[in-house]
Amino acid sequence: MPKMKTRRAAAKRFKLTGTGKLKRNKAYKSHILTKKTTKRKRNLRQSAIVDSTNVKNMKKVLPYL
Repeated sequence: MPKMKTRRAAAKRFKLTGTGKLKRNKAYKSHILTKKTTKRKRNLRQSAIVDSTNVKNMKKVLPYL
């Protein structure tokens, strides 16, 4: 049986928390920031937990996490 490969793009974007959940960064924080409010930009800085509906697919993409 060959080794399973990790999707490198996903490995750079997701981290595992201490309790085993997947952590991700929020989108829409890279450009066109002038029209976004300060509050909205501040909230985009914080990381979020991957939704439970996507976890199964993410574990398949990241077999060694």
